Amino acid sequence: MSSVSKPVADSASRRLMPVLFIGVFMAALDTAVIAPAIPALRDAFGIDNRQASLVTTVFILFSLASTALMANLSDRYGRRPVYLASIALFALGSLLVAVAPTFWMIIAGRAVQGIGGGGIIPTASAVIGDAFPLKERGRALGLIGAIYGMAFVLGPPLAALLMVVASWHWIFLANLPIAAVVLYLGARVLPAQKPAVAKAPLDLTGILVVFALLAALVFGITRVIDPLAGMKLWPWFLAAAAVLLPMLVAVERRAAAPMIPLSLFANRQLAIAYLLTAGAGFGMGGVIFLTSIATLAYAVAPKHAGFVLMPLVLCSMAGSMGAGRLLHRMGARAVIVAGFATLALGYAGSAVMSFGLWGFLLASMPVGLGIGIVVGGALRSIAIDEAPVAVRGAAQGLINICTSIGTLLSAAAIGALADFSGGGAAGFGVAYMAVGALMVSMLFITLTLRNDSAAQHTAEAAS
Repeated sequence: MSSVSKPVADSASRRLMPVLFIGVFMAALDTAVIAPAIPALRDAFGIDNRQASLVTTVFILFSLASTALMANLSDRYGRRPVYLASIALFALGSLLVAVAPTFWMIIAGRAVQGIGGGGIIPTASAVIGDAFPLKERGRALGLIGAIYGMAFVLGPPLAALLMVVASWHWIFLANLPIAAVVLYLGARVLPAQKPAVAKAPLDLTGILVVFALLAALVFGITRVIDPLAGMKLWPWFLAAAAVLLPMLVAVERRAAAPMIPLSLFANRQLAIAYLLTAGAGFGMGGVIFLTSIATLAYAVAPKHAGFVLMPLVLCSMAGSMGAGRLLHRMGARAVIVAGFATLALGYAGSAVMSFGLWGFLLASMPVGLGIGIVVGGALRSIAIDEAPVAVRGAAQGLINICTSIGTLLSAAAIGALADFSGGGAAGFGVAYMAVGALMVSMLFITLTLRNDSAAQHTAEAAS
């Protein structure tokens, strides 16, 4: 097993934080800027909407699969080489997309970007758990959530500006100097870890089964919400996922060093945290259709619909930073309860059309606040506190995987429920009332967590 770096001093943590946050910002920004670039890619390469959707789907798939692999490798070989390799792969994928002569090379570049991007956030979170003093962890993890919010605010206008003054290529070329800065600083300040004296063989079978399972889930869920999927293959993808899941359990039970350590799910606190993480991802994904309410119920022009989410995004950033600062004082359970409570209030308020546009904007603010809280540092803090040091990276990787699956499920479920309820604004009203009810159920599940985090933190800090 890799040994863990000792917590760094305050001055060292100040040097370390920019390396982690710039890398996370780069990966998050690229997720946010791809939507404005898709029309330009469609025109440049003469592709249809289904092919254009692969630009996002392939990135999600390879990012999810890479998350498990990179997290495992960071446990085996240390955080620094894996974090730097993830940054380098992300930069390489960006370069491939920017210089691609064909659409299929763009897809290859997005796959490489996904492999790199999947390793950045869980490895950065594991570095925080390894190297930061206990009292600083919550704030640092909360800032990662705030960085995500900032990227989603800045991403679309930055992409639009680059396409106006240059071309879509520069959306991806801009990643290269950012990656160069992170690689240079990271090689200097990221703490080193001694590699294990002896390592079990890499779980190659587990890697293949994990990839196949995630591919079946991603394509199954995304085909459900793809109106162009005339072949209706999504039930077969989901059936394949149902078969692959017990296969993965059987493979990982026999593996000497499993890609997905099943022992993590034997820890009740961690198992509940992963369920809550999927619920948090569902809550985050629920934002996707809020602009549809704005256009259908309040006659907001589609080209202006994105602006109605600005209060939500700003509140999300505030929620991430505030929850990170309160985590050490209140404990994870209280923070997560507050997050799901505000999500439930916000989504239920968003479903009531009689409040008018200003009421809708006010309701979106607790949605943003709740997303910032539940996707911020509290759940990652539980994974850091509860997971054995030897599999801390894998524990953080599962946080990312569960969040992404929850986000994909929300897009499918909300769209389907809205259509089933008659479509239009009324259909979305029913769907978002259901989302609010789901957030309430997540709140009650949160109450089953142990409430020992705050006391544990106090005792550890005193020792």
